Amino acid sequence: MFRAQRISVVFFLGLLLCLTRSLAVAQVAAQTAIATNAPAGQPLSQRVVAYTIDAKVDTQKKTVDATETLDYKNLTGQPLDTFPFHLYLNAFRPQSTFAYETHLGGGIRGSAHDYPKDEIGGITINQISADGYGDLTQQMQFTAPDDGNRNDHTVMQVHLAKPLAPGETIHFHLTFHDKFPLSVARNGYKRDFVMGGQWFPKIGVFWHGAWNCHQYHATTEFFSDFGTFDVKLTVPNRYTVGASGVQVGEQKNGNGTKTLHFYGEDIHDFAWAASPHFIVVDENFQNSMGTVKLHGLVLQAHANQAKRYLSVLKRTMQKFDEWYGVFPYKQMTLIDPEPGSEMFGMEYPTLITAGTSWWAPQSLPIGLETTTEHEFGHQYWYGMVATNEFEEAWLDEGINSYTEAKVMAALYGKQTSAIDLHTDRMSDLETQRLGYLSIPDYDPLTRWAWKFYNANSYGAITYGKTATALTTLEAVVGEPTMQKALHVYFERYKFKHPTGTDFLNTISEVSGRNDLGPYFQDAVYGTKMLDYAVVDAASEPVEWWKSPPKHYKGPWRTVVAMHRKGDFVFPVTLEVRFSDGSKTREHWDGADRWIRYTYVKNAKVVSAEIDPDHKILLDSNYFNNSYVVAANGTASWKLANYWMFVEQFMAQFASWLI
Repeated sequence: MFRAQRISVVFFLGLLLCLTRSLAVAQVAAQTAIATNAPAGQPLSQRVVAYTIDAKVDTQKKTVDATETLDYKNLTGQPLDTFPFHLYLNAFRPQSTFAYETHLGGGIRGSAHDYPKDEIGGITINQISADGYGDLTQQMQFTAPDDGNRNDHTVMQVHLAKPLAPGETIHFHLTFHDKFPLSVARNGYKRDFVMGGQWFPKIGVFWHGAWNCHQYHATTEFFSDFGTFDVKLTVPNRYTVGASGVQVGEQKNGNGTKTLHFYGEDIHDFAWAASPHFIVVDENFQNSMGTVKLHGLVLQAHANQAKRYLSVLKRTMQKFDEWYGVFPYKQMTLIDPEPGSEMFGMEYPTLITAGTSWWAPQSLPIGLETTTEHEFGHQYWYGMVATNEFEEAWLDEGINSYTEAKVMAALYGKQTSAIDLHTDRMSDLETQRLGYLSIPDYDPLTRWAWKFYNANSYGAITYGKTATALTTLEAVVGEPTMQKALHVYFERYKFKHPTGTDFLNTISEVSGRNDLGPYFQDAVYGTKMLDYAVVDAASEPVEWWKSPPKHYKGPWRTVVAMHRKGDFVFPVTLEVRFSDGSKTREHWDGADRWIRYTYVKNAKVVSAEIDPDHKILLDSNYFNNSYVVAANGTASWKLANYWMFVEQFMAQFASWLI
């Protein structure tokens, strides 16, 4: 029996050891990457770049002095001997193209008629070299590929004596100095708040057989390659910092400063914000890939808005996870920027800025909630599906405006997702449509961002028209199909650089429709206006030449006519209602200029309405869509007053947003 017990004990210990080893193996296998919830050692993207930056922030002088190492892997399939870099901070000088375009047609910082000294910023590369190539500082030259402005200085390039072969990696080493401007275009400082956006030399993207490295324009955003970012920021001890990626270390320096260490992977940019007035509000969000830390940095003055921030962020992330795809990163950082600054409402990988005030009412989701939702949405259509915002801004801002309207409607009501006051209600989608109609026919969606007529047209078309056009497309393919198409598009092109053709082909493929070309031609590539009108609706006795008896009840001949006033051809539905309570619907392809319908029945027409389900948001004039035979004027003054309010409010809001 003792021997049997020993055998049992040995067997048990052996089994326990095996189980322990299995658990250990499983634990190792379950380990995730540093900054994503992907399995360790499994990159989510084709990592073209690796940035290592050590930066010291002078919060008094509003400057940064830094060293940067950039490892660039040549995956282009051809030798490269020229390398361009974005120097975005140089846009904040009166000599820049950005400044002139802002002066001419408006932009992110509004119209500019002068250039105050404190709004001047810039970036200076003191030295650049590369392993095996030596000092390249003398090789630096500013270029202006878009307009030839030699004084622009937002693009610099270096030329190598020996080309970098395909598959090889070059290691650049730079030292640079930043001077932040006073709160201009999502960048700079306001009082003691500092925002580091587009603050380091960033290499262009080799795309479609050539370098894509545009100048910084008044109406352009950004385009860059995926990789890793290993960044150290030295700041005063009293500052709290939020940044892209995750924080992996902190060191006290003994001189009143601290060095914070951040790491991001499978992202294409790195931004940070610092303030001595932040309070930290954190929560966890569990999605279908793992736990995401929601890291909120909210100004003390806005402490009463912290729960609103995290609530809309968490609920938005849930909808994106359900509808479009998983957010794979371990942390999402939300920054509440300094009031009165130009840093509100901006997106960077795994970091967004929102914006609020201590008095902001919950009955106006168009403020805090809409901004938070919109900026998080960019994590998908800019952050992971990294389209070229210089050339096809609608693929990010526009698709994001469409998904904004869908998410906000789901969270705050289809009719109240922008304004929910006692007597005034408005949907987010309607704000998109009104934005589009403010200047609808100067530019197509596909116009390169800086080539729009002006900043207002850029905003109206890129944001408003895209959202309106995609919502109108739902009337053709169905809402579930559109949702599936965006899910397929995201899964297929995340961590890639797709084009507008890729997006439209995905919609056609998922919907099974090969007849969408004409719609895309007008809605995406063209500037035609869609406008259908009911021009006549009347009933008369069938024997019209006879005087009807006093109590004549029919039969009546009813004629209803429609007119296509615009050049945009789109199928429409007409609903005709009669005095006996009956109704009928007609479906017209809209191809001709007009059509007339005739009915004979023992009831007179009461009303006729185009698009009775209100799905064709691209229709530029809702007021001519219906015809009521017996007019009721009791509400006309109220309607006129409401419409005046809406127009003025949206005009002011659009100018503020742009």
